[in-house]
Amino acid sequence: MTEVNRSWRLAARPQGMIKDSDFTWHEEPLPAELGPGQILVETLYLSVDPTQRIWMERDSYLPAVGIGEVMRAGGVGRVVRSSLPGFSPGDLVYGMTGWQTHAVIEPSIRGPRKLPDGVPPTMAVSLLGLTGLTAYFGLLDVGSLKDGETVVVSGAAGATGNAVGQIAKIKGCRVVGIAGGPEKCAWIKDELGFDAAIDYKAEDVYKRLGELCPNGIDVYFDNVGGLILEAALSYIALRGRVVLCGSIGDYNNAEAAYGPNNLMNLVLKRGRMEGFIVTDYAARFGDAIGDLARWAAEGRIKDRVDVVEGLSNAPAALRRLFTGANTGKQLVKVAAG
Repeated sequence: MTEVNRSWRLAARPQGMIKDSDFTWHEEPLPAELGPGQILVETLYLSVDPTQRIWMERDSYLPAVGIGEVMRAGGVGRVVRSSLPGFSPGDLVYGMTGWQTHAVIEPSIRGPRKLPDGVPPTMAVSLLGLTGLTAYFGLLDVGSLKDGETVVVSGAAGATGNAVGQIAKIKGCRVVGIAGGPEKCAWIKDELGFDAAIDYKAEDVYKRLGELCPNGIDVYFDNVGGLILEAALSYIALRGRVVLCGSIGDYNNAEAAYGPNNLMNLVLKRGRMEGFIVTDYAARFGDAIGDLARWAAEGRIKDRVDVVEGLSNAPAALRRLFTGANTGKQLVKVAAG
C-alpha cells in the first residue's frame, strides 16, 4: 500500500463548464494515527453526480466545498486502519471519501456503512447508493405513485432516471422516458422495459408528450429543468405531481436559469410540484436498500455503470454528465476492488 494520499482539491469556483484548472493535484503522507471513532479507507470507486457541480460553486443543502479542500464525493473503499468499533481492516464500506486515494471517515448521516455480503462495490455507489435511493424516495414518497399511472422521467438514461423508470414499471405504471440520442432511447425501451422513449435531440418533446400521454402525466420526475419541464407541465394530469430532483441543464449556465411560463397549469389541474433531498429519508435507507437489492436479485431492475479509469480523470468524468456522454451511473475507478 502506498504511504501517500493523492487528491484533487478545489482551486476555483467554476465559470460555465467545469475545467481541469478548477482543481489542483495534491499529494501528502497518510496520517500516522487515527483519532477515536475514525477509519482510514483506501478508495476503490467514486460516485460522480451532478450535484458536485453545485457543491463547487455555492452553499446549498451542504456548504460549498472550500477553496483548497478535497473535492467532495461519495465513494466505496476498503478499510486500512480503524479505531471505530465494528469496522476492521479489509471491510468494504461506503462513505464520503472525496476525490482522493485515501480518506479518513468519521460516523455521520453519510456513512460509513458496511457493504452487505455479495454486493459489488459498483452497485453500492449506484443502485444501492444515493442514486437508487433518490429514485426510490423521489418517486414513491414525493411522487406518491399509484398503480396504473403514467410516469414521465427526463434524463431517463442517466443514473437516477433509469432507476425511476424501472421502479415505476415494477409498481405497475406506464413509463415514458426522455433521453438524448437513439442508442439511449433504445436502451431504456429494449433493455429496461420503458413503454416509450422521446429523443430530445431529434424530436419535438412537447409534441411527442401530447401523442404519448393523451390522458395526461400523473407523475413527472424532473432531472433537467428548463424547456422540458415546461413541456411536461403542459400535459400534467388532474392531481398530477411534479418531482423536482435536479436541473442539470442549468448547472453550467452562466445566465439566469430558464423558468417555465406555465405554472398556472398546476393551479388549473390542482397539481403539486415539490423538491426534495434524499438525505431527508436517511432513517429509512435500510428498508429502501432492502427493496432495491431484492428487485435486483430477482432481475426486475438492472444496474448499469459507466466507469472512467483513474483518479487523474475525475474532472473529465464529471464533465461527462453535462455533455451526455455517460449512460447509467458515472463512476471513477480509483483502485482495484
